[in-house]
Amino acid sequence: MATMIPAGVYRTSYHEDMTILETRNSRLALWLGIALVCAAPFAFGRYELGLLVNIGIMGIAALGLNILVGFTGQISIGHAAFFGFGAFMSAWLHETWHIPVAFCIPLAGLTTALVGLVFGAPAARLKGLYLAIATLAAQFILEDFFARAQWFTGGVAGRITEPFEAFGWRADREESYLYVVLAWVVIMFVGASNLMRTRDGRALVAVRDHYLSAEVMGINLAYYRTLSFGIASLYAGIAGALYAHYLLFVSVEAFNILLSIQFLGMVIIGGLGSVSGSLMGAAFMVLLPEVVQAMADALSGGAIDRALRLGNSISFLREMAVGAVIILFLIFEPDGLAHRWRLIKAYWKLYPYSH
Repeated sequence: MATMIPAGVYRTSYHEDMTILETRNSRLALWLGIALVCAAPFAFGRYELGLLVNIGIMGIAALGLNILVGFTGQISIGHAAFFGFGAFMSAWLHETWHIPVAFCIPLAGLTTALVGLVFGAPAARLKGLYLAIATLAAQFILEDFFARAQWFTGGVAGRITEPFEAFGWRADREESYLYVVLAWVVIMFVGASNLMRTRDGRALVAVRDHYLSAEVMGINLAYYRTLSFGIASLYAGIAGALYAHYLLFVSVEAFNILLSIQFLGMVIIGGLGSVSGSLMGAAFMVLLPEVVQAMADALSGGAIDRALRLGNSISFLREMAVGAVIILFLIFEPDGLAHRWRLIKAYWKLYPYSH
């Protein structure tokens, strides 16, 4: 008698359908990835470690925006302002109240979440373009507050921050701070993955998919729309605090609307409504300018440079190239990197019968 060999993915219970890591190989891949990041300080220099630190920080902030935009269907063009508020809040708490940096980071996240709830209140009545304009107003309001509240931000001079320190261990270099960021990445991404498995997480998705049907089912639209802003701000605040204690200096100019647009780019490129896609999009946006800059440096002074008579200005093509790559990416891969990765995994899972 022929033996039937199952092919594909079969789930026989709701618990299996809600599992974060579906297979043993995916769990092994996750632990292997964490182990490789932990071993990175022994293999890479400060430049490469700095890129990993930035990917982790931006990934946390992008994940918060993805919960708002990708999972709940809201829109925000002011995410960088909450990112900056978390950075300044953590620095202010440490300098004014002498709270250890290890506690300033979560406190900054909680405080930013409260601010996000205030600015997210219009989401209860606004949607679409009107909500985008409201979040844009929040961006400019907080930017103006940063510039005027010298007691909080240091004004145009900025504010010096202290490195992370806990139990006598001081993380003042990329080699050590990478572990701090990695710990927060694991905490925040596991938290987001579990949130989507809860009743509240499913309610957020229902609000995104069809808000009228969700309201008929008894879901409080105003509550969950506002809650999504609070959660997004929590993630942005924690990421901003990590950013502040990494750079050891924060200034008002760093948290402008261009950074908000970059966060939106991370979410769209990584994949709307994907937890892992947020980290992929952050890695793409952090590494792409570095790759373009390396190519510009290689071409500088070469035949193409001489033919176009650009001189040393070829390096200024970096921003143009980044914008062009993002546009092309959105045209040919609109579902994001996470979707492409799922297709690749599905192909090899069914290989050689993946047709």
